[in-house]
Amino acid sequence: MQDDRALPYHALAAAAVLAQLETTSSGLSSADAARRRQLHGANRLPETAGKSLTGVVLHQFQSPFIYLLLAAALLSVSIGHGSDAGFILAVLLLNAAIGGWQEWRAEMRTRGLKSLVRGRLPVWRDGRLVSLDTEDLVPGDIVQVESGVKVPADLRLIEAQALATDESLLTGESLLVEKQADRPVSTDTAVGERSNMLFAGSTVRRGRGRGLVVATGRHSEVGQLAQALQMPAVPSPLQQRMDVFTRQIAIVATVLIGMIALLEILRGIDAADILLLAIALAVSAIPEALPVAMTIVLSISVHRMGLRQVVVRHLSAVEGLGACTLIATDKTGTLTVNRLSIETVWLPGAEVAAGTRVLPNHPRVKALAFAAAHCSEFHGAAAIHAGEEVGDAVDLAFLRLAVRSDYESVLEGIEQRWHIAYEPERRYAAAFHDTGGQVVAYVKGAPETVMALCGVDGWEAARQQDAESAIQTLAGDGYRVIAVAAGVVARPDEQALRGLNLLGFAGLIDPLRPEAPAAVRAARAAGIRVVMITGDHPLTARAIARSLGLIDPADENAVLTGAQLRVFEGDQAGFDDLIAGVSVFARTEPLQKLAIVQSLQRQGHLIAVTGDGINDAAALQAADIGVAMGRGGTDVARDAADLILVDDNFASIVAGIEEGRAAYANLRKVILYCVSTGAAELLLMLLATLFGLPPPLTAVQLLWLNLVSNGIQDVALGFEKPEPNLLQEPPRAAGSPIFDRAMLEQVLLSGFTMGLLAFCGYAYALHGLGLDSVAAQGLTLWLLVWCENAHVLNCRSETRSIFRLPLSANWLLIGGVTVTQGLQVAAAHLPGIGGMLRLEGINPVHAAMLALPALGLIAVMEIYKLWRFTPGPAHTQ
Repeated sequence: MQDDRALPYHALAAAAVLAQLETTSSGLSSADAARRRQLHGANRLPETAGKSLTGVVLHQFQSPFIYLLLAAALLSVSIGHGSDAGFILAVLLLNAAIGGWQEWRAEMRTRGLKSLVRGRLPVWRDGRLVSLDTEDLVPGDIVQVESGVKVPADLRLIEAQALATDESLLTGESLLVEKQADRPVSTDTAVGERSNMLFAGSTVRRGRGRGLVVATGRHSEVGQLAQALQMPAVPSPLQQRMDVFTRQIAIVATVLIGMIALLEILRGIDAADILLLAIALAVSAIPEALPVAMTIVLSISVHRMGLRQVVVRHLSAVEGLGACTLIATDKTGTLTVNRLSIETVWLPGAEVAAGTRVLPNHPRVKALAFAAAHCSEFHGAAAIHAGEEVGDAVDLAFLRLAVRSDYESVLEGIEQRWHIAYEPERRYAAAFHDTGGQVVAYVKGAPETVMALCGVDGWEAARQQDAESAIQTLAGDGYRVIAVAAGVVARPDEQALRGLNLLGFAGLIDPLRPEAPAAVRAARAAGIRVVMITGDHPLTARAIARSLGLIDPADENAVLTGAQLRVFEGDQAGFDDLIAGVSVFARTEPLQKLAIVQSLQRQGHLIAVTGDGINDAAALQAADIGVAMGRGGTDVARDAADLILVDDNFASIVAGIEEGRAAYANLRKVILYCVSTGAAELLLMLLATLFGLPPPLTAVQLLWLNLVSNGIQDVALGFEKPEPNLLQEPPRAAGSPIFDRAMLEQVLLSGFTMGLLAFCGYAYALHGLGLDSVAAQGLTLWLLVWCENAHVLNCRSETRSIFRLPLSANWLLIGGVTVTQGLQVAAAHLPGIGGMLRLEGINPVHAAMLALPALGLIAVMEIYKLWRFTPGPAHTQ
């Protein structure tokens, strides 16, 4: 015989649980409770630590790219080049200010874990009932619960009268869960089916009872989820790509700088001069303006997403949504409205097949709705009109249908004599009314129970078979089937419920959001796989998935249950193989949802997880991108997410995907521009060293190029509007680098062209025009500004000709080019700045001559695009 101590509490009889926790039905003594409080701690869930303003600001500096810039700044200070260091530090502070402001606003959202368990509740202590703060609850306490109470800890029921709870925020199932105290359930029963347990965070919607506290705080089901939230957040796809990109730049720059420094040593150059040259080369290799430009590009997308009802909590999540290859979505409250609705009816003898849409004004549908509403516990029709619904979800569904058929008018003159509340053992609810001197009984409940109260025995066999067939059809389609009957009875007594007339069956379901099917189709058209993970019944999940087109209706194995998943616990390879091709998971527990997400990540997917409940929080945090609901979601889910849908509209995810892809495309354009101009500057310095020429640009001139020319134009480039057909392209392959073949080709070609043009111009100024090195450096700076003006126009699209991109699509960029030229002219005429930059005024003729090589750069890139890419608006990643 198995030791009771090895069994979970739900698998034991109530008496055995009382004995195991060393308590009685009259509760603990105060002394014993105090001892247990010291042992178990307060009934408080672990809370995620919020960031301080200082922490948010410091977080902006936690990037390998920033570390490279800080190293360059420190090196500049060490040799007395404070102006160089000042330029770099100014960039870093600007970047921190922009990014910090965005994240601090998001951090101000309140957290909801603690609010789940605070309050007061009747508790048995010292043999009497007292009001106790829920934080003082300990295992062994006996708690009274009733309708409207939020359950403060995990309880093993020892008494229950018509008790039903809403566990949707914990399990994801929209139906109320009927509770029974006297029936243990099997050891491996899923959380959502443990009928003798109440769980912290759920709400009692009907009935009353007494429960024995078996787990508090972090040991409760919700507490285990809260602890799962303590794991480190998954870096966003953009963060991962940028880390790789930064390492690549650092390696390439270090190798090239080392080579140049070695050549200079072999030439016998002074060590101080070599160090100065190394700093200039580092400034060339590291695009200082890139962090600011990236932050601003993401901030632009944050604003655009906000206009499309998506709130962004973390900047890098903007791009991540566009990168996702799979959306793992919750059902309840995300794809569905989280409200039971009567979607279909079956009427005995009527020429209406089961599954037909409800016709509210049909006389027999009215009769069914009115009868069901008469025996409901809630009669507030006015509250239905006002949208203030409180009560049993089934009762409310029937009342909404009745209200659509002028239910208020039939209430007049009806007096309810007696009401029989629904109880799991009885499986029906009934009410007796005086109508014209007769007692009329109205009944609704489980079909087999209600049919037994009707005159079904006198039916023809065919009608009996039709009713049973209708039940099977509705249940198979995922509906919860409720039978409704009415009839004149001898007296208002339960024993008199005989010979009633069966009015029909109602099929209840949590219906799809109207926009959900189109949104799912759009996501799949974008090459994104959609997977539904729910705690609901497999038949219900199958019906919803079939309506969405997620599964083949003929596939009997299309839905995988939590019980099937438990078989593979501890077998990671088997678990991964099991879920690889499945699109619908039903009756899953919260930590199973987390395991599914992690398994799909191991299989190479970048995953966006959507959800609204406590049950979704762990998976939201583990996902590459977590997407929470704004209206119906919990604070816990929102705090664990990266993005929040303000309107709870699944379709907003598709809009967010489009904006995310546009953000990534613009980031690539900015990176292409910054890196190719940096490569050009590095090539210019390398060629000058190889040919034994003086440095063609000083460190300050390079900073001027990177911070003024690049820093204005690359930010303006981030305002580029999305290119056409972004949602018709497949998602980027998981793990694909920013520096893919297409970008590498363009960086090498454009960087080589600009660098070679600048070197030829510098050499000609020295030897052809006979200028000294200072004047030649000034002309070289002018030439590079022109080239960068031209190249930013090339970077407006990686694939499309600049002549196919209207200037009106980004007037800010045109303004940026103009401002850059204006600042260059102004700097040449300002004594202090002009001297530092070694610039002199330039006449229009010379300016036009320096612009000619820039036109050559445009021609080179146009020929490349014509050769490399097939015509069309598609954007190649």
